[in-house]
Amino acid sequence: MTVSEDDYSGRTIRSVMIAFNIIEVLQERKHVGITELATELGHSKSTIYSHLQTLTERNYLVQEPEGYRLSLRVLDIANRVREQVGNYDVITKEVDELAATTGEIVQFGIEEHGMVSYLYKASGDQAVETRSRVGIQQPMYSTSLGKTILAFMPADRTATIVSNAAYEANTPNTITEPDALRAELDRIESQGYGVDDEENIQGLRCVSAPVRHEETVLGAISITGPSSRFSDDRIHGEFSDHVKRAANVIELNTKFSSTGVSEFD
Repeated sequence: MTVSEDDYSGRTIRSVMIAFNIIEVLQERKHVGITELATELGHSKSTIYSHLQTLTERNYLVQEPEGYRLSLRVLDIANRVREQVGNYDVITKEVDELAATTGEIVQFGIEEHGMVSYLYKASGDQAVETRSRVGIQQPMYSTSLGKTILAFMPADRTATIVSNAAYEANTPNTITEPDALRAELDRIESQGYGVDDEENIQGLRCVSAPVRHEETVLGAISITGPSSRFSDDRIHGEFSDHVKRAANVIELNTKFSSTGVSEFD
């Protein structure tokens, strides 16, 4: 993960970029030392040490004999971000209930920076493990959550994301051409739900429905499971019905809620 000077282009502050690169490394590991960070990020040990000391003094890191780790203050920030999402309690209730009903993985996602960010995830008693987790971001073009959100976003925002996406074939079924994605989005808009047909992970299929308020798409809710259980009949029948009903409940609560109708209050 060595970072070159070219990565600090435009209106960015180098020291802030270094600090966040450190945080991202620590996000994936329990403990990291100064030498290891300096080698991985391509900076001198003195530079890394200064940033570690600053982050520790601000209580974002904890120094232990094994090295540095993220502090629980990061968890507090994450919880506060989550609480700012309108109708979060309604979203979690519907996701939990749908996971219990279907026995599969159910997730809610929103768009951030042209990616789909996972806000909440629940697993039923038959759920298979996936790499998705709360807070992680995935490409919009290869996930049912992302494609569904894209299909119902304002046309100019959708066009920007479709044109600027860094397409990569995660599986043989991944859509990797803007024109093909546009055609897929037209289908999703027409039928009212989106499908990931083993496009992000081989062996997994997913169906999603958008959560909207008037002209705004607030996010999408999905059911994910193995292709052996997710036949075309079930995807376009009971599973699409499930996500559309859950999305409708969230929409109705958003419409009549005093918390507002935007993603964040």
